[in-house]
Amino acid sequence: MVLSKRERIILIVTIASVGLFVVNAFIVEPVMTRRDDLESQRQQLLGDLSEAELLIDNHARMRKKWNAIVSDGLRNETEAESKVLDSLREWSGAASLALSSIRPERISSDRGLQEMIFTVAGKGTLDSVARFLWQIETAALPVRIKDIQLGSSSESGDSMSLQLHLSALYLGTQKEQAEAGQREAKNEEEL
Repeated sequence: MVLSKRERIILIVTIASVGLFVVNAFIVEPVMTRRDDLESQRQQLLGDLSEAELLIDNHARMRKKWNAIVSDGLRNETEAESKVLDSLREWSGAASLALSSIRPERISSDRGLQEMIFTVAGKGTLDSVARFLWQIETAALPVRIKDIQLGSSSESGDSMSLQLHLSALYLGTQKEQAEAGQREAKNEEEL
């Protein structure tokens, strides 16, 4: 069969169009999709790498800070109770908050750091409660507020009641500290 010039041009254009479609569908699009996936994966890995480098850079600084906290912190149960009770009395006096009760509760743990919960109740103005809470939050002691309840007998805030649970961390016994140190050294070796 002999094709005219016009039919040959149509055949060539059709074959070229189908060929371009096939090349695009089976080669170009998958390659572009894979390239986009690899680029997004590359960006994710670069983010992970920069985060890991930041952690490594901060390790020495955080180690010094942790050692300072541990050395200045609460070493045993009696010291923890004593320091936190003294601090609570000092903070309430500075904030003009009248504390009605402070009750420590010991929580046993098998980890190196132990926790002691203080249930604190008091009364004062809204301003004194705010100053008291601010002093707790900015304290150098390893304490934090676990939960808090505020009440008021008037809308003006001149008589507020406060009840909170304060968590204090302290180091356990020498045996527990040694075990925690061994676990920490093992973790550092794994890094």
